[in-house]
Amino acid sequence: MKARESDIERRQHEEEELRRTWAFSTGWRYVSNVNNQIVGLWYTGASFFFFLFAGVLALIMRAQLAVPNNDLVSAGTYNQLFTLHGTMMMFLFAVPIFEAVAILILPQMLAARDLPFPRLSAFGFWCFLIGGAFVAGSIFFNAAPDGGWFMYPPLATDTTQSGIGADIWLLGLSFIEVASIAAAVELIVGVLKCRPPGMRINLMPLYCWYVLIVGGMILFAFPPLIAGDILFEMQRLFDWPFFDTERGGDPVLWQHLFWIFGHPEVYIIFLPSIALLAMIVPTFAQRPILGYGWIVLAAVGTGFLSFGLWAHHMFTIGLPALSLGFFSAASEAVAIPTGVQIFVFVATLLAGRVIFSIPMLFATGALAIFVFGGLTGVMVALAPFDWQAHDSYFVVAHLHYTLIGGMFFPLIAGVYYFHPFITGRMLSERLGRWSFWLMFAGFNIAFLPMHITGLRGMPRRVFTYPDGLGWDWLNLISTFGAFTMAAGIAVLVVDVLRPGKKRAPQNPWNAGTLEWAAGDPSEPWGIRSVPPVSSRYPLWDQKGLMEDIAAGRFYLPGAPEGKRETLVTDVLDATPEQVLRVPGDSFKPLIAAVLIGGSFIATTFHWWITALVSGALGIAAIMIWLWTGTARIPSTLTTDAGMGLELPLYASGSASVGWWAMFITMVGDGTAFLSLVFAYFYYWTIHAAFPPEGMAMPDAGLALGAGAATLIAWLLMLLARRENWRNRPGMVRASLALSLLLALAGAALLLLASWQLDPTEHVYPATVWVLALWTALHLVVGVLMQGYCLAGSFAGKLTGAHDIDLRNVVLYWHFAALTMATTLAVIVLAPLAR
Repeated sequence: MKARESDIERRQHEEEELRRTWAFSTGWRYVSNVNNQIVGLWYTGASFFFFLFAGVLALIMRAQLAVPNNDLVSAGTYNQLFTLHGTMMMFLFAVPIFEAVAILILPQMLAARDLPFPRLSAFGFWCFLIGGAFVAGSIFFNAAPDGGWFMYPPLATDTTQSGIGADIWLLGLSFIEVASIAAAVELIVGVLKCRPPGMRINLMPLYCWYVLIVGGMILFAFPPLIAGDILFEMQRLFDWPFFDTERGGDPVLWQHLFWIFGHPEVYIIFLPSIALLAMIVPTFAQRPILGYGWIVLAAVGTGFLSFGLWAHHMFTIGLPALSLGFFSAASEAVAIPTGVQIFVFVATLLAGRVIFSIPMLFATGALAIFVFGGLTGVMVALAPFDWQAHDSYFVVAHLHYTLIGGMFFPLIAGVYYFHPFITGRMLSERLGRWSFWLMFAGFNIAFLPMHITGLRGMPRRVFTYPDGLGWDWLNLISTFGAFTMAAGIAVLVVDVLRPGKKRAPQNPWNAGTLEWAAGDPSEPWGIRSVPPVSSRYPLWDQKGLMEDIAAGRFYLPGAPEGKRETLVTDVLDATPEQVLRVPGDSFKPLIAAVLIGGSFIATTFHWWITALVSGALGIAAIMIWLWTGTARIPSTLTTDAGMGLELPLYASGSASVGWWAMFITMVGDGTAFLSLVFAYFYYWTIHAAFPPEGMAMPDAGLALGAGAATLIAWLLMLLARRENWRNRPGMVRASLALSLLLALAGAALLLLASWQLDPTEHVYPATVWVLALWTALHLVVGVLMQGYCLAGSFAGKLTGAHDIDLRNVVLYWHFAALTMATTLAVIVLAPLAR
């Protein structure tokens, strides 16, 4: 009896420690929260609000098209409506909602207390909210973008034809893309390094695999769009002629860069929703998923193949027959791994005893709609058919069948499935069925007739049409269906927001994955203790696991030092490596996001001084955030992680989460840089001479001098790392200081080498200037990092045993030196090859 009382007292004491340490900030400090449970809710709520906003715009468009010769809205307003509708659905809902849901549920699925960089998650959310409000709010000032969500030049780059809306689109979305990449880095590192002991990479829940794959896709898909945005905005702001054919530019380059992003984005949207089905289907079939390895390979294959499809959006621009054949074949091939995933779900349902609850109802509807959309996708992948259907309402129907069936219906299934996990309350079964049938019927009534409308010749993006063309009744039916679907969404919103919902048991669906062991969602700690895992469905296969987790019998059962801690494990086998102390709540991410966002917004209105000051203050805020919140030297070397295991509190190099974050960020950064290099060689291929005869070229001597300075700066960084290992702080500081000066000299010499080139004269000097500016800017960022390390050395934050900052900066300098070498090869050596 005494032993039992002692165990109860221990448990209560540990829970109080955790509750006090992980407590949510309240009152005016509520916006300083960085905990994944709070940030995930913010992110999800904001994303869904933008979805509702974009949906209202769609209803106005459908009302305009309900009858011929309608004048509900003008042509200009309609252009703003459809541009903002597509932009918000793609950039402010479809991708952010994936990241929002992942931030919300992934830590508990991994039995982690939080993701490794909670302040980065908060920073990403605030960037998203500020950028989204800026873009969405433009409609109220008649300043919304009106060139389509794809913003094709030359009309969109012509400042006399398009107003400030194009700048709002470019700079607002560029800022939002910062949030997307930040979230991708956070999620990838979380999956790789924060799994529970024993959860080897082949035992991860399928949702984690999809998060890993989609996070990687974001790193390769979004940077080309960022590169395109840079070229686009440089033309609009400074008249650099990247898309001006009279000065050597080409509007088709924008299409390549946009669709290199745009088509993988369809799968970035689709795969996370399939990930939700991969959690829901086994639960309601009450058996493990069939073909775990096959579905992982299929997801990887889908992600890989999606990058070879971009030009099937460009079949009508006059591509060579060889290109048409290649991209058509690749577009057909992607149906194979996609079909494998669908067949795995169907086979699992057939092999189990299916429980048709509301989540399963939406999941079944999703599969039906997506399969139909996939079939029409195979049709438009054939170039001859695409020539007939391109830019018609047939494509509108195909797009919505694919995205709503492949993304929206699975997401709503996830809302019903995870609502008890998030709130501890059950949604209504009756309202859920009403919502499903209104949405399902309304969607098909709205979009099925559009196939016929398109085949009858109705083009996309027209704001009205004459009668007598056979489109009248089809459009009226589509409008009725759109409002019916909206009624179903309204029922869902009422169900989610209504008070007095029934309290849910801890695992209401009898699921097998770890997120359902987290317990009461009002508790801030995520999971009571971190269990060892030996199964893909531990709640099914490891008997008594939930009770043992709740009793604190596993790793990190308490917080005796009042520090927020989570477990870090190795990438492949999930062997415990470190107890990571994550920073607590702070206003710094919000302040940094506001200042950086202010810089983007001020640039939109050409307030240059405000933009520079806001950007500089934003960088300073980030430096203060890093200085006060990362790489702290712990008071002890190790800590008791529970279950008799002592683990270090500090790790650097590839064992640290920071090293992985830097490496992953550099992958995305390198993709953007290679997109700019791609632009240079694209112009190379379309011009008989590039650079043109008689055109001024960069000064080779100065450029090579810049390369030499950068090379020596890089070598000095390697020397600083070696000397730091030897505990020789004087040599470390001298190496850092000299490397810093040489890096500045390298940036200056590279810009001087291009000084005589006029970037407004022709696309060649403009492209050289972009590459030089990109490289110089990265050297300046490297200088800031070197200064940070130098200050850390003087402050005692950088020692031989505690060198995480230096090793991360050296990793960055590998990338910076490679960037310089590539830039010199392009602007100095490539012209000699002509």
